Amino acid sequence: MQSEATIKNSSGQSSLSAGDEAGKNKTVKDSSSVKKTDISIVVPVYNEEESLPHLYASLAAVLEKMDKTYEVILVDDGSRDDSYAKLVDIHNKNKNFKIIRFRRNFGQTQAMRAGFDNALGEVIITLDADLQNDPNDIPAMLEKMEEGYDIVSGWRKNRQDKLFSRRMPSVIANRLISRLFNVHIHDYGCTLKAYKRDILDNIELYGEMHRYIPAVASWMGVKIAEMPVNHYPRKFGKAKYGISRTVRVIIDIITIKFLLTYSKKPMQIFGLIGVLAALVGLVLTLWLIIERIFFNISLGNRPLFILSIFIFLGGIQFVTMGLLGEIMMRTYHEGTGKPTYVIKNFLKD
Repeated sequence: MQSEATIKNSSGQSSLSAGDEAGKNKTVKDSSSVKKTDISIVVPVYNEEESLPHLYASLAAVLEKMDKTYEVILVDDGSRDDSYAKLVDIHNKNKNFKIIRFRRNFGQTQAMRAGFDNALGEVIITLDADLQNDPNDIPAMLEKMEEGYDIVSGWRKNRQDKLFSRRMPSVIANRLISRLFNVHIHDYGCTLKAYKRDILDNIELYGEMHRYIPAVASWMGVKIAEMPVNHYPRKFGKAKYGISRTVRVIIDIITIKFLLTYSKKPMQIFGLIGVLAALVGLVLTLWLIIERIFFNISLGNRPLFILSIFIFLGGIQFVTMGLLGEIMMRTYHEGTGKPTYVIKNFLKD
């Protein structure tokens, strides 16, 4: 393992090298030279210029009272407002607040992945930058984790979001995920969660999968606790997600279920689909042959029925190609070490 390697840009800020070799977008930590930290707070930021000063004040007030070393990693996910300027001001006030800046918007999952890759804490806590999560819940989550849990997940029991566009789809998705993965959590979508770092070291995140980390980690036999946390209405800006996210949630659920259950034995699912499709095709073919031979019914004037069979099989092919594409993508990224995000700046010291 190499020690952390950064270069200075023209403004004097620390910036990661931007070569094409694998791994240059991730900070590589040498355990022999890097000082460990008790807590790392990872906060994805996207167009939250008005919220950031308030977030800094509340986080600093809570963390300074705790008898633990800490760092806060704020990841600017390609914001198009003045969020980065606000983040630089925060870093200049308090060096425990470290800033990562993406070159463009890569999404919340990759912002969290960047924070995890560069975090030094033994416990890593995530929360949103929109002030809807309450930093005052952090000490209670840490106390819960000391009871022997690997993950402590926040539950927005009194969620302050719109009913039809945010809360109802979330309730449906949470129940579906709990049934599929047998990890019973009321609120997978709550960003406020605490993890032991060794859990995150064994998880790769893609797509929109940051909210499903407890389900993805379930194969490791982790102990998960859920506790009610405060939730507040959004004060500034607009929500980044709405009802349109439902489709992506469904796709992610299918993908995670496949990866956790069948990624090491894909023939079980592909074989099952193939056998069922073959049986359907065989039964239909035999029935058509019987109709033609014994009932003298012509097959030449029934193209719609045949077309429907092709459409059905074509749909199955598209699903299987998508799942195979997921496997290939993970093999590509994990085998080559090529990152899924690009860091522009990383303010540390």
